[in-house]
Amino acid sequence: MTLIKLDDVGLKFQVRRAGRISFKDYLLHGLFRRSKKTSFEVQALENINLTVEEGDRLGIIGPNGAGKSTLLKLLAGIYPPTSGRRKVVGKISALFDIALGFETDANGWENIMYRGYLQGETPRSIREKIQPIAEFSELGDFLNMPVRYYSSGMKVRLAFSIATAIAPEILIIDEVLSAGDMAFQTKARERMKSLMSSARAVIVVSHDMKSLELMCDRVLWLDHGKMRPIGPAEEVIKAYTQQNNQGEKRQAA
Repeated sequence: MTLIKLDDVGLKFQVRRAGRISFKDYLLHGLFRRSKKTSFEVQALENINLTVEEGDRLGIIGPNGAGKSTLLKLLAGIYPPTSGRRKVVGKISALFDIALGFETDANGWENIMYRGYLQGETPRSIREKIQPIAEFSELGDFLNMPVRYYSSGMKVRLAFSIATAIAPEILIIDEVLSAGDMAFQTKARERMKSLMSSARAVIVVSHDMKSLELMCDRVLWLDHGKMRPIGPAEEVIKAYTQQNNQGEKRQAA
């Protein structure tokens, strides 16, 4: 069954130039009616054609700035495509920027409720999960405190506990998740393995080629917002690694 289908999808951003228009610029370009652009377009993704079937474990690779995280956010519905068509069948759970979006004046319990609603939970389902979420986070009495007093590690632990409390249909992961101390990271990895095994499809971005080769059956190579090869994980990763190695040799020469 096809869960995700992108047909010739593109995404453009309108970016404003930094800085204000000076009085001199106003005189030169305003009074004399000469145009001066204050914004420009960036083509973040172009001509993306992608099909994700049930059971797929898809990795996405590419250099920094290739559009990997942007593609994930488009798949998750955060960015609508500016061209082409996006079709998704199933509920998406996205694990990226998970520590953002807390209500800092609310306490941990209240944020569990709030973020649960944002993830599509019902009041009843949140009540059933709130205690397991609290126990997994290991934050104890800190849950009674406003989140503004949490350390960054505590925020990540709470966010991870909430985000992974639901059984996802389509799981999207951006980079390796670091959640708290070593003991908690071990728990987090086990939770991730469980989620990945139960999800109908998994899409993951990472620079860790060995992990992707173990986790994924297919890999998509992105470069400057465009698709390069997509195919068996071992083959695409090998081609990508060889190109990187050749580039490093040319720079060293």
